[in-house]
Amino acid sequence: MKISDTNTNILITGAGLCGALLGLRLAQRGYTVNILEKRPDMRTKIVDAGRSINLALSDRGLNALKMVGLGDKVKELCIPMKARMIHPKNGAVITSNYSGRDDDYINSISREDLNKLLLDKADEYDKVQIDFNDEVLSVDVKTGSVEYKDSETETVKQWHPDILLGTDGAGSKVRQAMARQREFFFSYTTDWLPHAYKELRMPPADDGGWRIDKHALHIWPRGGFMLIALPNLDGSFTMTLFMRRKESPQSFEQITTDEEVTAFFKEEFPDVFDEIPDLLEQYQRNPVPPLGTVRCSPWTAHGKVLMMGDACHAIVPFYGQGMNAGFEDVTVFDQILGECDDWEEAMKRFSVERKPDTDAIADLALDNFVEMRDSVSHPNFQTKRAIEMKLESAFAKAQYSSKYSLVTFPPEGMGYREAMKRGRAQDKAIIWLIDNDLIKVEDSAESLLAAINKKTEEVIWHRS
Repeated sequence: MKISDTNTNILITGAGLCGALLGLRLAQRGYTVNILEKRPDMRTKIVDAGRSINLALSDRGLNALKMVGLGDKVKELCIPMKARMIHPKNGAVITSNYSGRDDDYINSISREDLNKLLLDKADEYDKVQIDFNDEVLSVDVKTGSVEYKDSETETVKQWHPDILLGTDGAGSKVRQAMARQREFFFSYTTDWLPHAYKELRMPPADDGGWRIDKHALHIWPRGGFMLIALPNLDGSFTMTLFMRRKESPQSFEQITTDEEVTAFFKEEFPDVFDEIPDLLEQYQRNPVPPLGTVRCSPWTAHGKVLMMGDACHAIVPFYGQGMNAGFEDVTVFDQILGECDDWEEAMKRFSVERKPDTDAIADLALDNFVEMRDSVSHPNFQTKRAIEMKLESAFAKAQYSSKYSLVTFPPEGMGYREAMKRGRAQDKAIIWLIDNDLIKVEDSAESLLAAINKKTEEVIWHRS
């Protein structure tokens, strides 16, 4: 099928963030797009109980939203977060900026508000049809056909599109069908963390404002577990407790009664306990979803089916890049569509070229969990960050960016894999130089840059 043929019949499974963005972009390219979504329309009903309420939107995701004309509109839904604020168990709060550059920051945004924005924009195009409450029951990857339950007639129907695009999340029916087929080898793993999470809500202050600094992502690192908080536009904070599911005194299995919850929070998070009046009710009511990493290959089959987003590369949330990676999928695929003649070529290229980047951000997200819960309050980490802030303030992105900045505020065209390779080498170089007393924060930016670049190249050369 030729990409130039806009009469191609395209079906997308899932109208979440990635699916809505993808459908919108294909409509802007002139295609007629149908989307099947098992949930009700979130603009008329409350949905997504138990899912992450707000997300961190950064440059990779913003670039995708700019591509579809929503770059300015989305800013109205965002609260800029310029730093981490680290709350030790004992001692003063530590502020650690995300970058030494004033225009580099991440944004707290409501998952629901962002999804609604994308759905509203898609509704502006007659070529997009979204059918809510229509659950996909099965997928035939060889023919690209879908069996689904039609909510209007309460009957099971089939859809035979020319192209099937699976953006149906971590529990993807498309991926399940890929795993069951026997026409080609399909590799698939889900690696579960021993940790899970529970979301809590810190309400606004009595005056309607925020109880803690609204322009920061707050972290209470406690070794094997941690609490984080992201601000919301209504003055509240969404707080997430990450903790082992079981087999630890600090686990969801062990901390269950009101007395145990009270003792735990008073001991570990005393500055939070008094700020959430209904803490016990929330803790007992809210679910404890698991945390896992999905990897699979290939993402495409028979020139008719392709997966994107969490359907093929769900990751843990500790780099704030899950949504951004899914949005970047759409940006990369859009570029590939502009360079290929037919759909099969484009889908194969996307599946092969994009996977190394999503594998890299999956690894980085796991690394960052350890950093956030264990390392952020360590003196050497703080020294390293101070040096990085100094260099980013002094030099352009092309000359120096920290690993975090390479991932989150990348120089143009840098993928996750390149950011990981360069960033890990820089981290190792800086820590080695600090440990050997060869660099100090007080050194000139020029001498710091020269020493770090030299050592970084040695690390990269040694690894290669």
